Amino acid sequence: MSSFPFVAVLDMLQPALAAYPVPLIDQMGRSNPFQVLIATILSLRTRDETTAQVTPGLFAVLDSPATGADLDPSVIAGLIYPVGFYRTKAQSIVEICKILTTQYDGIVPNTLDALLALPGVGRKTANLVLSVGYGIPAICVDIHVHRICNRWQFVATTTPEQTEAELRLRVPQDAWISINQRLVTLGQHICKPISPHCSTCPIHHLCPQHGVERHR
Repeated sequence: MSSFPFVAVLDMLQPALAAYPVPLIDQMGRSNPFQVLIATILSLRTRDETTAQVTPGLFAVLDSPATGADLDPSVIAGLIYPVGFYRTKAQSIVEICKILTTQYDGIVPNTLDALLALPGVGRKTANLVLSVGYGIPAICVDIHVHRICNRWQFVATTTPEQTEAELRLRVPQDAWISINQRLVTLGQHICKPISPHCSTCPIHHLCPQHGVERHR
């Protein structure tokens, strides 16, 4: 088992990454789980910059599940273009709004199983809704978290789902919510997939750099 000081590194990253933008979903906080849910769906296979570009106009129209349940998917598709798979996501958003309105009184559920049952919602989205939308301990593993945890050799996994399972077993619950925000920020700006900026990384002296062929 890896001896990498995972939790200590998370603590070290908090002040070191303060100068970088917080990931878009984390900026929303816990005031609106519905917006966290919808924005996370939009962000799948889409850059944060693009998601940030379309969300203000979308939420000016889509202000509640009840409103979304009455919209035609083509209206939402027009509002969210050019996010990736915008037509498919628009259809899922309308279906989700109908389910939330008819089955949950317009409130986004706060359990993993209920969230996973919604159209277009996978583990990444569900865990972000729980952690960012509700402040419930959950580990959201996206491509950045998966890559960095393997680069640190804290895990040796081949899929984000496997990485999540390992982290759930080995990291205390009080650190779960911080994992996504800090590792996504690190991955977007420093620990990039190809040629990471190791010279400016605040924890480079601890990193095994597993799989890194070249760096800056």
